[in-house]
Amino acid sequence: MVVVEDIRHQWRSRLQSELPGQSVEHRESIIAWLIGDAAQNSEAEPSSQEASSARQQVQQQAMDYRYRILCKRYLNVPQGRAYRQLINRLSSIFIVRSKVRTWISLSRDRRRSVVDVLREVIQEMMRSDRHLQQQLHLISRCTSDMRLRNALMMTSIEEYCLRPIRNQPLLIYRFVNYLRRAQRGGMTQVPAQGIIRLISEEYVFDDGDNPVSLLDGEAIAQHHDTQFWQEQQTLRHSVKLEFATYLKQALGEDAVTWLHLHLQGNTQDMIAQQMGLPINRVYRLREKISYHAVRVFSTKRQSELVTDWLGTSLKDHNFGLTLTQWEQFWQRLTPAQQLLTSDLKAGKTFDAIAQERNITVAQGLSEWSKLYLMAQELRTT
Repeated sequence: MVVVEDIRHQWRSRLQSELPGQSVEHRESIIAWLIGDAAQNSEAEPSSQEASSARQQVQQQAMDYRYRILCKRYLNVPQGRAYRQLINRLSSIFIVRSKVRTWISLSRDRRRSVVDVLREVIQEMMRSDRHLQQQLHLISRCTSDMRLRNALMMTSIEEYCLRPIRNQPLLIYRFVNYLRRAQRGGMTQVPAQGIIRLISEEYVFDDGDNPVSLLDGEAIAQHHDTQFWQEQQTLRHSVKLEFATYLKQALGEDAVTWLHLHLQGNTQDMIAQQMGLPINRVYRLREKISYHAVRVFSTKRQSELVTDWLGTSLKDHNFGLTLTQWEQFWQRLTPAQQLLTSDLKAGKTFDAIAQERNITVAQGLSEWSKLYLMAQELRTT
């Protein structure tokens, strides 16, 4: 309990400086919500000091993450607007949007949108998910203010839905569970006099074990893979065209020719022969192109296009880092770099960041390049 009181004291000082407009009662309610799980874990069976310290560090990071979500999107925001921001946030995740769109295209009701389906999934989670039910009870104990309750609940839903499970957000698995429950069976048109026929996607034998699916799961999986591959190829083609245009402006036609030959799988000797250039000049050209690709084009000119293609965007993929790698990356950052990372994840532009921090856009881009290369180094180690 001493540890919990220390955490409470730290958060009380932080909220007093960062949320001066909130009442003392509201700040205490937010603190109680943040440390709710930590208080329960502290009452568990004691473990070694090293394990306890590691657990406390993870809990601190989780509380800080939820607090930042609360302040960015839901605190002091009307209920309707907060709900729309939650749906927009979840529907902006590429893999979630892709899965839902695929299902809509295969379903009978193709008039539905991604937003409509996500609303139903979240409502289903609120009714049946044990963790969200626990969060509801916790929030009801923390505060009686309906507006603050709504903000805390929206934050809990977003954080829970985006938890990484096997490199995919938890919302994907809840979506699959929702489909299994919602489409377990259907009903034919009932005649005036006749027997109602129930139709299910599974056939259950007399012993009740090992039901057989009547749907071709492999064909559906292949369709999903094919659609994902087509989207990746389209994005790859866009990146290629943008990069070729950039190379033409920066290095000339020889760089564009080298890029096309390189993407065809030619070696440097073959490229030198086809371009009619000395081999040492081709190697120098390759080094120039590599420099512009990594340090200029992907980080400054078309970072969003490249990172979305590679699955390494900061906003949606955390630079392509695993949860452990992201924690290591965050610990390496200076306070200024952590602030820049948080602003970029929130969707702020470099122009807005430059005005807020009283720096130039070039300085912001330079810091962004350092962050990108640091994350790239972590991914390859």
